[in-house]
Amino acid sequence: MSAVVTDAEADGAAAAGEGGTPLLRVRDVVQEFRLPGRGTVHACSGVSLDVREGEALGVVGESGSGKSTLVRSILQAPRPKSGQVLFQDQDMTRLRGRELLAIRRHLQTVYQDPFGSLEPRWKALDIIAEPLVGYGIGDRRSRRARAAELLEMVGLDPAVHGPRKPAQLSGGQCQRVAIARALALQPKLLILDEAVSSLDVLSQSQVLILFERLRTELGLAYLFVAHDLAVVKQVSDRVAVMYLGKLCEVGPAQDLYTAPRHPYTSALLASVPSPVPGSRTGGPHGRGSAPISGEVPSPLAPPSGCRFRTRCPRAQELCAAEAPRQRPVGPDHTVACHFPLDKPEVP
Repeated sequence: MSAVVTDAEADGAAAAGEGGTPLLRVRDVVQEFRLPGRGTVHACSGVSLDVREGEALGVVGESGSGKSTLVRSILQAPRPKSGQVLFQDQDMTRLRGRELLAIRRHLQTVYQDPFGSLEPRWKALDIIAEPLVGYGIGDRRSRRARAAELLEMVGLDPAVHGPRKPAQLSGGQCQRVAIARALALQPKLLILDEAVSSLDVLSQSQVLILFERLRTELGLAYLFVAHDLAVVKQVSDRVAVMYLGKLCEVGPAQDLYTAPRHPYTSALLASVPSPVPGSRTGGPHGRGSAPISGEVPSPLAPPSGCRFRTRCPRAQELCAAEAPRQRPVGPDHTVACHFPLDKPEVP
């Protein structure tokens, strides 16, 4: 008997790539928001990807590409309009009440604004212990001991920083408190939604090093959402590129940065400023591509077919008539493009 594979399953398998046990499987997720009198915002349109155990998957794209909406859809806040979000083979879109609460403890989030995500009137130790209180874990003494242990784990002295409130901490210190809180329930996956974008360069570097250490020591998996391509490359095993609610390309970080196959990925890389004053931009892949031009179309009325076609120099009639599907272009590397870039020859 032959197995029937749906389009969503095929796209998901392509985006998943090869090797590794999927911890999180996102399948054909659609998220839309109705604006009275204006229409429907197509925020995520059939997104499929996997995060494997112990893996760091980066998600990048311009503002409005749907990255944060994808994160909220994964967390069921709000639930997606359609599709599946499977965590350890449990479909979160079908869970309610206590069942959903039980699985959510294994997916914790660190947000962009370290001050805005913390209760300003609470001390750091109380903030970190709050998830333990919410899930009824331990007593007051054991929770306080666990909070102190977590503060040490993220590089802060419990005796010095534990009694302080967020206003008495720096931005980097606040983000470390937020990370400690996210670790309190011993999650398997951390969702990092622009978690370092509001920090200064030194604090960014320190927090990124902390993420890598915690990943090694605790066996964590990361879904790392960011707009900074250099940061994403530094922390990610694979990178997924989003544009106007759809995935363009998914592949190993090194391959994607040195040999992008989607024109949008190439344009994003070409837009990265050169560290050499006076030199032309062209991206680290060395193709001399022109930086991306034009404005992102409105998600209220996305283009037909390929959503990038209105800004793509390679667009043809097929691009307007038919939406491209993810297809393999290399080991663990997929692209959704009718006319992908050629892979450069290795000298």
